[in-house]
Order: sequence, then structure tokens, then C-alpha cells
Amino acid sequence: MKAMYQRAFRGAGFDLTPEQWVLIDHLHTSGSSSQTDLANGTFKDAPTVSRIVDKLAKKGFVERARFPNDRRRYQISLTDYGAETHEVLNPIVKDLRITTWSGLTAGDHEELTRILDTIRDNFSTEA
Repeated sequence: MKAMYQRAFRGAGFDLTPEQWVLIDHLHTSGSSSQTDLANGTFKDAPTVSRIVDKLAKKGFVERARFPNDRRRYQISLTDYGAETHEVLNPIVKDLRITTWSGLTAGDHEELTRILDTIRDNFSTEA
């Protein structure tokens, strides 16, 4: 599935991984975030988020700014290029999700969603 997403991103002219897309999508949905909030919101550990943010910043998708009241923390924001990228790729991602979920009945979809929500909630209570 990861390869399918990467092929679709490349076909649209973007050098992105699904892991990088998750952060772009989260920033688009939630707005500027600290790296800690990004890690919590995407269920990734802090070193992984830091590495992904480094790559996204080098590619021009995001920018870092220090928090004015805490110079140890960075606020991560989408650049205009990052926002434009989201606008182009979001419909592609939605189509890929439809393809991925095809063949599931409505009941299958509900059951899978319920199970995944339970797993997510289990992680949330452990953290």
C-alpha cells in the first residue's frame, strides 16, 4: 500500500512518502503545531517526527519557527507550497482510500473502523 501511495504522489509530481503526507495532512487540518503535538496527533514518536519535519522543511513543504515564549520548542507550519501540495494530493489520497476500501461492505467498514478506533484509544490511554 505504501508503494501505491508513493507512485501516486510521484505521478502527480511530488517527491513525498506516505509518512510525510500524514504530517502535511495533519498540519492542514489542525494548523500550526509544535513537534510534540504533531507526534501525538499522528501517533509517531518524537524522533521520527523530527526527522520527517527536517525532510519536509528541506523540500519546502513546511517551515519551523521558535515559539516566542519557549525558545526550545518549534512551531511547524505549512508553507504556501505545502498547502498547495495538500490541495493537489488530497483528492488523490481520497481516491486511493476508496480503492483500498473497495470490496468491503458497509458492515465491514463499520467493524474495521470500530476496531481501529479501539486500538487508537488504547494507544491514547497508554501515553
